[in-house]
Amino acid sequence: MKITIVAGARPNFIKIAPIIKAIQQQQQCNENIHYRLIHTGQHYDKNLSDTFFEELNIPKPDANLEVKSGSQAVQTAAIMVAFEKELQENPTDLVLVVGDVNSTMACAITAKKAHIKVAHVEAGIRSGDITMPEEINRIVTDSISDYYFTTSLWAGENLLKQGALPSQIHFVGNVMIDTLYQNQNKFSKPTFWDTLALQPQNYVVLTLHRPSNVDEENGLITLLQGIESIISDKKIIFPVHPRTKAILGEKTVGLKNIIFVEPQSYLNFMFLIQHSFAVITDSGGITEETTVLGIPCFTMRTSTERPETVSIGTNYLIGTTIHELQKTYSNFITNGLKTHSIPELWDGKTSERIINILMKMPI
Repeated sequence: MKITIVAGARPNFIKIAPIIKAIQQQQQCNENIHYRLIHTGQHYDKNLSDTFFEELNIPKPDANLEVKSGSQAVQTAAIMVAFEKELQENPTDLVLVVGDVNSTMACAITAKKAHIKVAHVEAGIRSGDITMPEEINRIVTDSISDYYFTTSLWAGENLLKQGALPSQIHFVGNVMIDTLYQNQNKFSKPTFWDTLALQPQNYVVLTLHRPSNVDEENGLITLLQGIESIISDKKIIFPVHPRTKAILGEKTVGLKNIIFVEPQSYLNFMFLIQHSFAVITDSGGITEETTVLGIPCFTMRTSTERPETVSIGTNYLIGTTIHELQKTYSNFITNGLKTHSIPELWDGKTSERIINILMKMPI
């Protein structure tokens, strides 16, 4: 079996690492399975790309499509053009895509039009917010995939509603958690840890990346000022994307308690998360990691595609206003973290299940 694995952005790299490891384990047992790794180049900053390959022991990609940035349409089109040529020159039995970035959708469409089977890892998750580019990517990818690997039973129900057959859906767990468990003993202090006199639980991690939060200068400043007023007794570590930092410009000088740092490598970032007092974010993936690590997480969104992190895990879905953050955070300070546990099959063995299933498929 020949599998073409696609990765394009930071979350993809974290998800493909254990999948490749599971394939390599099968190869060591003389199983007839081979893979070709394609990096679309959607994320090309070293801290968003190369470092992840190095730290997670991901082999050098067989090809880098080098599409880089652009509008949603420009980037998606560039990926499709380049990936079509890749498939023509390197025939495969299956294209495996992960997550919900532009590379996921673009490569799934290209593969299907070339009559190649598609497997979608992390299929079926839905936020219900069609204004999110990721939601469109999920819906389109799931509408044409052949094999669905889900993180929850709820995701499988979404796929059934969309018309997928039960035989196509495989509840396997969460590959992000495979990577967490496989690398937890390697989490390492970032270079600024000692300089800033950071200690376990004396800081909060902040991440913001959604356009509604970061693309408008005055709104972003107001949001950061509000967060700083609520978290007044702890440092706030904000790994900030260069584009967001450019939007802020010199206005960061008025924020005394928020410390702006460069985007972090996986091992450094996970060290920060593991030892933090809490996390404030608008990300989806981070809520999975905080759930497994038992870290309180306050998600500034009105919807989530990972409801199990709220119903089972440590995540609080609080909306987008400072008032809601203030209310929920204050309740947490008064009453402590809510009762929580780890979702079913988030056990570090998801990638093994995926590859075992694929090897039995009549591809």
